[in-house]
Amino acid sequence: MANELQEFYQDFFQEVQASAEVDARWAEDAFFERFCDHLIAAGEIDTADRTPYSPARGGLRVDGYGGDPLDSDGVLSLIVADFSQTQAIETLTATELDAIFKRTENFLAKALDSRFRNGLEEADPAFGLADLIAKRWSGISKVRIFLISNRVLSSRVDGRDAGEVRGVPMTYSVWDIGRLYRFAGSGEREEIVVDLENDFGGSVPGLVAHLNDAGYQAYLAVVPGAQLAAVYDRWGARLLEQNVRVFLQARGGVNKGIRNTLENDPEMFFAYNNGITATAEGVETRQDKNGLVVRSLRNLQIVNGGQTTASIHAASRKKVDLSRVFVQMKLSIIPPARALEVVPRISEYANSQNRVNAADFFANHPFHVRMEEFSRRIYAPSPDGSFRESKWFYERARGQYHDARALLSGAQRKKFDIEYPKAQLVEKTDLAKFLNSWRGQPEVVSKGSQKNFAEFAKNIGTEWAKESDAFNEAFFRQSIAQAIVFRATEKLVSEQPWYQGGGIRSRVVPYAIAKLTHDASERGRFVDLEGVWRGQALPDNLTNALTVVCEAAHSVIVGVNTEIPNPLEWAKQQACWNRIKNLKIDWPTGWFGSLLTGDEQQRSKRSAVKDQRILNGIEAQTLVINAGPEFWRKAKAWSDDRRLLSTTDSSILEVAATPGKLPSEKQCVRAVEALRKLHIEGFQEGRELLN
Repeated sequence: MANELQEFYQDFFQEVQASAEVDARWAEDAFFERFCDHLIAAGEIDTADRTPYSPARGGLRVDGYGGDPLDSDGVLSLIVADFSQTQAIETLTATELDAIFKRTENFLAKALDSRFRNGLEEADPAFGLADLIAKRWSGISKVRIFLISNRVLSSRVDGRDAGEVRGVPMTYSVWDIGRLYRFAGSGEREEIVVDLENDFGGSVPGLVAHLNDAGYQAYLAVVPGAQLAAVYDRWGARLLEQNVRVFLQARGGVNKGIRNTLENDPEMFFAYNNGITATAEGVETRQDKNGLVVRSLRNLQIVNGGQTTASIHAASRKKVDLSRVFVQMKLSIIPPARALEVVPRISEYANSQNRVNAADFFANHPFHVRMEEFSRRIYAPSPDGSFRESKWFYERARGQYHDARALLSGAQRKKFDIEYPKAQLVEKTDLAKFLNSWRGQPEVVSKGSQKNFAEFAKNIGTEWAKESDAFNEAFFRQSIAQAIVFRATEKLVSEQPWYQGGGIRSRVVPYAIAKLTHDASERGRFVDLEGVWRGQALPDNLTNALTVVCEAAHSVIVGVNTEIPNPLEWAKQQACWNRIKNLKIDWPTGWFGSLLTGDEQQRSKRSAVKDQRILNGIEAQTLVINAGPEFWRKAKAWSDDRRLLSTTDSSILEVAATPGKLPSEKQCVRAVEALRKLHIEGFQEGRELLN
């Protein structure tokens, strides 16, 4: 364990140093960004904005915050970083820990003092944070202070109560290098263990709702509203990761009705509300004198009823009496091996009354599967003209890259590193950031990876439903080209004399790219992304244009004098994008003339779609042949027993099941789609064929 932790530390340390050198920025900035990416992935915070403040005297320190409290149910998340630049792992003592937290508490207290705020430079990121805290304080219901450290803490501190600040409760949470190793090494979030009996007021009554041979457990339970609010207060949005409508940021008019019932007719809540649908990976039950009760749940997920849960929690924060509120819960216990497959379907079907186009936009959505397949097959051109080519690794499920590399021996790992360099790893949330910038949504990108990915999922899911063939090899190449442009622009910003560090780069880059593509499209012109792909780098004319637009975007985001008290929050607003969109830019001479025309762009798209349709037919035909007649005979028989397929689809499976016969390419595509439907309905054989 110790050796593995040391190896992880070295890899993480080198990754931070390399990022700092490549992007021409301070190592502390790279450390904050890299570490907070993990906090976001772990569901601790939705976003992380860098606002470093650590004066030589005064005992104050803060390094960032987790977004506007208005977007987090009134929770203010402050982040303080402890970065050691030694090659060996150091120990973080309890005394040092308390001192670090105390400095952040001091900053919080000072932020509420107008004399302190007025003494800060307007250009200082800490001024924007202090101003935000002061403006939001009346609506802040909880303060969380996160410590991120590449040292190791011998005793775990997570969610420890730290008293109050002006009547507002405050908690500590420590992410040291050991905790990061456990999370990053497994590729999974830390377990949610809801001990109802010991931590949340007691067990809840339940009824068994499954058959012994069903392959899973199901229960019906009744949960007190106050208890549900307490559980949500502990884990927050982590309980809603699989909730489709929360995930896709859908909104309905139900909150007002829920609130009215909670406040005016609490005893009728059980009758009026549909309750919640939940899943868990494990459950503990026992029998008492009144029957079965649910004692604890492992990795609880609320897949329908997220708005109900959040509304009850909000009511508890407002001191609404929840003693007469009860919520019905349909609970399914899904083993981890089947969670990725089954839980999204429960989410989709449970939310069918308010269906969304991208209801199943998780790691197993066909879009991600196709992008992953492209990334494992398509070689990137060698930028130096050598014969050694590499690939870009698309990670559709968290931890894929780490897992693929960890399973290899020393020599095989070196080969893997050459074929898939770490710098060419693209995660789902990365892709969403690159593409939404290019699509003219910089204000959405600025809201953080989770909200940005939700918008990305909704848009791509809708487009996939309309024409999946548009997501072809050309789309993959151009997406990687957009990644190259984005990352090169980050480095470009860091090298500019007007750039002062901090978190503002995360706002400037998407705005600059969005403005560039907007002004080009206004003239019927488009950046040659295939050219960027071929060169695996930016051409000089694109670099020059980005240099100009980055400075222009920066000037609008930061503003002058006290016009923009918090640029990080200003950049999240549509008004910011409108101002930059309408800005007149003095573009380099000949820039637009060097771009592709609309006709050239459309010809390229039509050709790529045609190629993908041909590829789909060939791939489907290959799958049908490899599966063999006996497999299709079993699939047809299983379907016929349940009358699941249309007459046409059933006849196509009959052809596939007949030795010596081969369906046409179009028929093979329908056979594959029919197989997908059978798998959804419970047919177990051949699932590996579609992975």
